[in-house]
Amino acid sequence: MSLNVKQGDNVVVIAGKDKGKTGRVLSANPSAETVKVDNVNIITKHRKPRGPQQPGGKTTEPGNIHVSNVQIICPSCNKATRVKAGEAEGKKARVCVKCGASLDAKAKVDKKKKSAKAETETVAEKKPAKKTVKKVKEETETVKEEKAVDTEKKPAKKKAEKAPEAQESK
Repeated sequence: MSLNVKQGDNVVVIAGKDKGKTGRVLSANPSAETVKVDNVNIITKHRKPRGPQQPGGKTTEPGNIHVSNVQIICPSCNKATRVKAGEAEGKKARVCVKCGASLDAKAKVDKKKKSAKAETETVAEKKPAKKTVKKVKEETETVKEEKAVDTEKKPAKKKAEKAPEAQESK
């Protein structure tokens, strides 16, 4: 059986101990008809240590919720809604019952925007890195020059200071 809820959808819990909480679907399991929702139905697991890289202890993670206990939040009308089958841009899509907006089109647009943002961020991250390397080189050169100037001045001061002391002792 296919689910009306997919990974990445925003949902609201309509039944159970976490009724009224909202979150993003982390995973969906169609065979068991369950979903995992971020910060909902938090369970504690006790883990046995399996080595130095996998220490033991208590961990918390979201548990499974039956899909009938959640409803999708429509991105256009921001209300919890049921889902019906419909068409969007000539393709089969999930549609909001209340406003008729497609629930799948927004996700595709968001993915495209995220990928475009990721590309620009990687480009933006690379450019400042080159600038900082140049700045670091310039800073080290100026520090070396300052040290050279300081070392030249210090011996002259020491000689001048030693000379009066030598005169006083004579």
